Amino acid sequence: MAKKNKNRIIIALLCGECKAQNYITERNKINTEAKLALKKYCKWCKKKTEHKESSKLK
Repeated sequence: MAKKNKNRIIIALLCGECKAQNYITERNKINTEAKLALKKYCKWCKKKTEHKESSKLK
């Protein structure tokens, strides 16, 4: 059985334009110290926008 890594945290990705929570992912807090920002597709805006990390899960 695999060990659970204590350095990984679960985060939500929020759309930069409409502020909708579209994706849930995890990141390693030791390797990636800065907040995550990715270009992803938003189904409400119907276009690719920048999604930023939020620790609050809805």
